[in-house]
Amino acid sequence: MLLVVDVGNTNTVLGIYRDSVLTHHWRLTSGSHTADELGLTLLNLLGNAGIKEMDISGVVVSSVVPPMEIALMEAIRLYLGNEALFVSTALDLGLEVRYKAPHEVGADRLVNAVAGVNAYGAPLIIVDFGTAITLDVVSADKAYLGGAIAPGMALSMEALFGKTARLPKVSLSAPESVIGRTTMESIQAGIMYGTAGLIDTLVKRIWAELGRKTPVVATGGQAESVSRHTETIDRVDPWLTLEGLRLIYERNRGNTLE
Repeated sequence: MLLVVDVGNTNTVLGIYRDSVLTHHWRLTSGSHTADELGLTLLNLLGNAGIKEMDISGVVVSSVVPPMEIALMEAIRLYLGNEALFVSTALDLGLEVRYKAPHEVGADRLVNAVAGVNAYGAPLIIVDFGTAITLDVVSADKAYLGGAIAPGMALSMEALFGKTARLPKVSLSAPESVIGRTTMESIQAGIMYGTAGLIDTLVKRIWAELGRKTPVVATGGQAESVSRHTETIDRVDPWLTLEGLRLIYERNRGNTLE
């Protein structure tokens, strides 16, 4: 069995693959943890799923939170008896990275590109709804070009509430009309329809620069709720990042990096 771990700024998503089938998945809150805390959490999750630590034959990690990486590496080594493979541009990704500074690209963005091309071909745009909203572009010859980064929906709401004294916190759902008739509906309209408009504008500008339209796939926490209000997102793939981790592990099996 393969353990895949996607460490984001807000959430950490874990999954178990048996061959190419995702059999289990969990979502945890990212934060400052010791190796022992992380190790015990891993054992608890696996145990509740009826999986023994010796059943895990490999571990691959995508992380955008450097302070968590050392503790996670130690936890995986001490509690699972594995050396984790951490995703970076030093690995064989199966696609060229044409970013001006390749080392600056978030591991999650590379993982999404690998999975996206494998599932949907190229050229392609991948939209990931996380703490930040990222749009990543893969060319027709399967090269990662770069993309755009915007504040995520939860981050935008936190900034709004932090600077306004009387606005209430609301759920991330779309009201029936963009013309909100209450303060709550007005905030929801601005966040949900505003995000959908942001995505459509960026995608159309990318298409213009590429000189062609491409498929657009969305993933991440709010992908399903926002995509239905966009004009450009074709499909939603909630486990795209985990699948990309599996593919990268298969290409780099035996090349664990410490």
